Amino acid sequence: MSRFLLQRWYGRPGWLWLLWPLEVLYGWIVLFRRQLYLRAWRASRRLPVPVLVVGNISLGGTGKTPMVLALIEHLRAQGWTPGVISRGYGGRQSLPTAVDGQSDPAQVGDEPVLLARRSAVPLFIGRDRVAAAEQLLRRHPQVDVLISDDGLQHYRLARDLEIVLYDGQRGLGNGHLLPVGPLREAPRRAHACVKVWTTIDPDFIAPSGYVMRLQALPPRRVRDDGECALAAGSVVAAFAGIGHPQRFFSSLKTLGYALEEHPRPDHHVYTAADFAAIDKPVLMTEKDAVKCRTLAPEDSAYLPVTAALPLAFWQDVEQALKRG
Repeated sequence: MSRFLLQRWYGRPGWLWLLWPLEVLYGWIVLFRRQLYLRAWRASRRLPVPVLVVGNISLGGTGKTPMVLALIEHLRAQGWTPGVISRGYGGRQSLPTAVDGQSDPAQVGDEPVLLARRSAVPLFIGRDRVAAAEQLLRRHPQVDVLISDDGLQHYRLARDLEIVLYDGQRGLGNGHLLPVGPLREAPRRAHACVKVWTTIDPDFIAPSGYVMRLQALPPRRVRDDGECALAAGSVVAAFAGIGHPQRFFSSLKTLGYALEEHPRPDHHVYTAADFAAIDKPVLMTEKDAVKCRTLAPEDSAYLPVTAALPLAFWQDVEQALKRG
């Protein structure tokens, strides 16, 4: 997404108002498709295990990966054996494919590789989430709960709980559907979902739902995940190929780093040229690091994050699992 388009989506639409007829058409198509499943004109597939869907109604980074990791950790602590399915955005595979920590992000996507490396759960990607889930359950019969990373709009997969994430800083932008605004669906779509606002601001108060606070962990080396001595206060070249690079940059500034900012598009395909003129230590997101192990300079580091959520949120999750 271009910086100019983002400015319009998260500010005044400006000339994007000219695309209003396309917004209306898009809105009708989205609504009609959802009604096909709500009215059972098309059937959703119910799996033999509970399904939790983590998604959003807007484009851009809202914190889905930290949320999925937090769900995995919590479910394991409660005695569940979770598995994860994902579309595999940024990869070339469309058929159901198993992913582990050694998989090629160019083939299966950067976020699935990150999830597999951090969690070591059974994980399958595929354009058809139902087919990916069925493959996973056949290969890993011990899995007793599934988390769908994204897939809020993949209605063919029946679900027991929908978790919708919002960016705590940008919210719903200008409030318009694509292409005038950043929304995939109208805000009312989230009325029956658990709403979670992602933020790094310790004082943020959510207008509704829950708050997920992202907390930075100590930097790790990109090449081998080892401990890194990149101290706060250092001047760094900060790389972020994610949906909302400024959130990462703000986190680094809060930690005391001085930045030379290098935003990149979400799912950016890195090459050696990205780092050719860099004369400072490189600090990037963990999502970028999985793609840059052999590309980034020797002293490059990434910043892992973890997510903190309130007890009431976990009670909602557990209630959904009991119903499932």
